[in-house]
Amino acid sequence: MIRVTIVYPAGESSHFDMEYYLKSHMPESIARLSVAEGFQGVSVERGVMGDAPGAPPTFVAMCIYTFDSIESFLAGFMPHAPFLQGDMTNYTDIKPIIQFNEVEILK
Repeated sequence: MIRVTIVYPAGESSHFDMEYYLKSHMPESIARLSVAEGFQGVSVERGVMGDAPGAPPTFVAMCIYTFDSIESFLAGFMPHAPFLQGDMTNYTDIKPIIQFNEVEILK
């Protein structure tokens, strides 16, 4: 099982429209990717605090997709990449950081 983690680093001059992301972009993304073979789930998280009490969050938001394999994610994502990546300008000017991880422990 793999997880594709997409994080949006916080920045003083950056813009992230959480309402658009939650009510428009993510429903479109979920509708397109959840029907892909190997899809297991998705979570979206909002950053609320950094590494110390009261510290600003390191990331504004993160999205984590879970799939059977990297290949199954790519097969589900690539046909929709132009739309999903093109929609990013509607909610942020932040360049996301994307990482593929293999799940080693899950409880």
